[in-house]
Amino acid sequence: TTEFDECLACYCFAVRKAARAVTQHYDRALRKTGLRSTQFNTLVVLAKAGPIPMARLAEFMGMDRTSLTRNLRPPERKKWIRIAPGDEDRRVRMVSITQAGIAALRKAQPAWRDAQAGAKSILDRSGIRMTG
Repeated sequence: TTEFDECLACYCFAVRKAARAVTQHYDRALRKTGLRSTQFNTLVVLAKAGPIPMARLAEFMGMDRTSLTRNLRPPERKKWIRIAPGDEDRRVRMVSITQAGIAALRKAQPAWRDAQAGAKSILDRSGIRMTG
């Protein structure tokens, strides 16, 4: 049947497929460092932003707060991040990177650079062009 042929060119499906391939590529490169790509990205954001409310971090990362909370558990257990009540409003959960988190980032950065160098070919094969 040809009824759904046009749906095979779905942008959403293509981007999600490319995102999975790129994520797997970075995760393989980072495996020996003990970090996953999502954790690496979160630690980078925290290293650059400083302490940040969880809601703002979720927004910046493009995640809902529930997913972010779940993703923060492993780095919190490894003491790479700290989650604490805010100083002004104790209901606000502040997320910050620790010195152990900075050390984990430094250890992982060479593996990330290797992954970064190879990611372009994955995106090119997917038909996605990066600028910059």
